[in-house]
Amino acid sequence: MTTQELLRCAKAAKKQVAAATTEEKNRALLAMADQLEAHEADILAANAQDVERAQGVIAPVMVDRLLLTPQRIRDMATGIREVADLPDPVGQVLRREERPNGLVIEKTASPMGVIAIIYESRPNVTSDAAALALKAGSACVLRCGKEAHQSAAAIVSALREGLAQAGLPQDAVVLVEDTTRASATELMQANGLVDLLIPRGGAGLIRACVEQATVPVIETGTGICHVYVDQDADLDMALNILENAKCSRPSVCNACEVCLVHQSVAQEFLPQLCCRLVEERKENPVQLRLDTRASAIIPGQAAGEQDFDTEFLDYILAVGVVDSLSEAIDHINAHSTGHSEAIITANAQAAQTFTTQVDSSSVYWNASTRFTDGGQFGLGCEMGISTQRLHARGPMGLGELCTYKYIVRGNGQIR
Repeated sequence: MTTQELLRCAKAAKKQVAAATTEEKNRALLAMADQLEAHEADILAANAQDVERAQGVIAPVMVDRLLLTPQRIRDMATGIREVADLPDPVGQVLRREERPNGLVIEKTASPMGVIAIIYESRPNVTSDAAALALKAGSACVLRCGKEAHQSAAAIVSALREGLAQAGLPQDAVVLVEDTTRASATELMQANGLVDLLIPRGGAGLIRACVEQATVPVIETGTGICHVYVDQDADLDMALNILENAKCSRPSVCNACEVCLVHQSVAQEFLPQLCCRLVEERKENPVQLRLDTRASAIIPGQAAGEQDFDTEFLDYILAVGVVDSLSEAIDHINAHSTGHSEAIITANAQAAQTFTTQVDSSSVYWNASTRFTDGGQFGLGCEMGISTQRLHARGPMGLGELCTYKYIVRGNGQIR
């Protein structure tokens, strides 16, 4: 089917999805999770084709994002079931006001309608997005990158079987068949067919959506995430946090890309950092990109002009030395993409200053940036991490996928 035909199918399904009860939506979600597990062999076979084509074409860490395993499929199914367990946001009264004239005004959460998601090489986004959109009462149009298309098609086929089993329209979840740029542009400009567009991917995709879209867009984050090691930091804690933030999964948007170190602890800390992230790592040692002051203390590659403004998504870390907390904050606000930043310090006043003045969607004190995730925040799986200020910011769960309307009850009032 053409992209326009798929969009019209999703639009036709949105009324029934919006009207579905909580019980109907939960029954569909549980059936979708069951079908995902039932079709594990088909999904893994499709994924193997995607992975084989990707070898030597994309970086190994990006292949890891693409790869599915039986455990990852079980995790996807678990994520769907967790969404079923969450409270239904649709119909929730966000604010209630009784006016002197007797009018009762309720600000009430309501479905978006048709939510389109453009994403790249992470097949799990397919099930996460479909589950969240359905629970939020919306139809879902998925458009993945060509690297993951076979995997996504197998996943969507299983999800649609679950919808049919539960008596909800299969077109509540559709996958765009065209993986060229033309289909992405169609979604960006599908006025009257797409009520909300959410891009999940690299800087180029996000920029294209922001610049070209004529439908409403929530800008999700590229993640130039920082960890600042303060003069009062517990250095062992800092090492553990940095290793987790950089190395646990470097290809994701909440991975640390920049480490800033206060000059008073740089001589002690940087050799420890080099030892932990480079010398002790037999597999995937981290390449350090050092500013002039850091280069005078430890070996590494001199940082280039763009290294403090790059989302590496790899085992690469830019490292700089700063004179003060204020300088660290200024650097972060100048170079960050507004995703996630952390301060490592035992000084509560320094932490208060940092968390107040750093202008990002998630700001941490003595914890890894890798926690910026819908599941970790108790939202179930997430639709993405918003780095803008309106209408959502940070991990987007069910509440952020709803709009609202005012329901006004009277007994004959006129003005």
